Amino acid sequence: MSSQDSIEGQQCPLAVGVETSSQSASDGESDCEVITVTIGATVPTGFENTAAEEVQEKIGADATISKDRGRIYFQITTDKLSQVHNLRSVDNLFVVVEEYDNYQFKDSKEETLEDLQKLASKLPWTNALKVWKLNTSLKKKRGPHRRPQGPKGKGRRGRNFRDRGKANKDVVEMDTMETVTAEIEKLQVEPQAPTTGQGGGSPDLENSPLGDQQEVEGQEPGPKALKFRVTCSRAGDKHSFSSNEAARDFGGAVQDFFQWKADMTKFDIEVLLNIHNVEVVIGIALTEESLHRRNITHFGPTTLRSTLCYGMLRLSKPQASDVILDPMCGTGAIPLEGAIEWQQAFYLAGDNNDMAVSRTVNNICHIQKKRLDKSSTPGLPIDTVQWDLCHLPMRTNSVDIIITDMPFGKRMGSRKKNWDLYPPCLREMARVSRPGSGKAVILTQDKKCFQKAISRMGGLWRKHHTVWVNVGGLHAGVFLLKRTAGIFGQTPEDVREPLEEQPGKEKTAEEREKEVK
Repeated sequence: MSSQDSIEGQQCPLAVGVETSSQSASDGESDCEVITVTIGATVPTGFENTAAEEVQEKIGADATISKDRGRIYFQITTDKLSQVHNLRSVDNLFVVVEEYDNYQFKDSKEETLEDLQKLASKLPWTNALKVWKLNTSLKKKRGPHRRPQGPKGKGRRGRNFRDRGKANKDVVEMDTMETVTAEIEKLQVEPQAPTTGQGGGSPDLENSPLGDQQEVEGQEPGPKALKFRVTCSRAGDKHSFSSNEAARDFGGAVQDFFQWKADMTKFDIEVLLNIHNVEVVIGIALTEESLHRRNITHFGPTTLRSTLCYGMLRLSKPQASDVILDPMCGTGAIPLEGAIEWQQAFYLAGDNNDMAVSRTVNNICHIQKKRLDKSSTPGLPIDTVQWDLCHLPMRTNSVDIIITDMPFGKRMGSRKKNWDLYPPCLREMARVSRPGSGKAVILTQDKKCFQKAISRMGGLWRKHHTVWVNVGGLHAGVFLLKRTAGIFGQTPEDVREPLEEQPGKEKTAEEREKEVK
């Protein structure tokens, strides 16, 4: 069977992702075609179900969780596109061009790459490009691309895309997960008439959403050719090719098809090629930078993504008039996200580090100024305090929810210090929490120390649920704890651990760690 037969006969698309409707857009524009599209979204790993719930709640669409963790897919009509950008749980958005649930990769690398090249001309690009154009028009301001820079050194520009693989020796490649961006560069300033591909053909440029960018003979030259890049994300160890090779060959075919100009940093369109084992998804990015950057301007060494903060807050189910506490606020990412999304509660952000408190105050001021500029109420139900975590200046039984990111012992603190820090922290949290109804949502990567500390506080805390997440490449846990009805001061767990047989000597962190082992 030929490579062409493989593409036409064996690849059964799971979802094309585009349907045309005669409905008119709700924004009042006449004769505005509304189409149904499949939107893909990257979300914090572990919070896929939370993101799917938000999509159902705010947009009314049923989301499908991808086999590749950290992605969901859902269908919308284009008149709801602006609502998608307001989702709080998603990092990046893209419109699906084509999705293959069981793509049949060839055994040899050469045949597989040849199939990817032929695939580019057979994809239904037209409607996806219409969505991209609509998405661009919805943005009031288009800031500069804040993308990670590629490898340093000469030869990043002006190279033919066919030669990129030879010069990319410095890209570290992993068999289990790779994300490599290919720069597909041809020095053609103006677009040429694209060639007609077999089976698929090229989009009708006269009716294409990009038709106004084509040069017409006898008229003034139009805008320069669109700039693009291809990003390939690959997961799986049974592929005969690398991410860089897939992006290079697929991207080269895309450029041959559209005659776009490529630019790795100042691009207009980013084409995505996501490969997870045998699942292949081709899409066009709808976000220039991750939506998780929405709240924070003053970053600390361990600032949490706003999307992860949203997932933790949603796990706690805040109610009106709840008092919500973050005793180790860092930059204030968690209480800020809560104060914006759940404004009927009140938030207290505190830290023992004066620089952390200063960052939190600056971030709050930034959000307040941004809200004032939009003529909305600038005030936020949030306050900031500098305090000692183990001796909070708060009344006993006064807090409804505690949400915090505890030290992992990596960038901040150490594993040894965590053995001395976690038990008194959890005791103090139990003191200020309301018995019987109080909750705590705690993120930590030091699972051993946390589990040991919780096991000794069965009279105060009960572990109710755990969500395993990926935080900067670290496998961490989000633990939902519920406060027991036990009264603080009347349970064995609210006193400090007994001293050793020798008077005045407490167990060291090393000794407590050995007990667990």
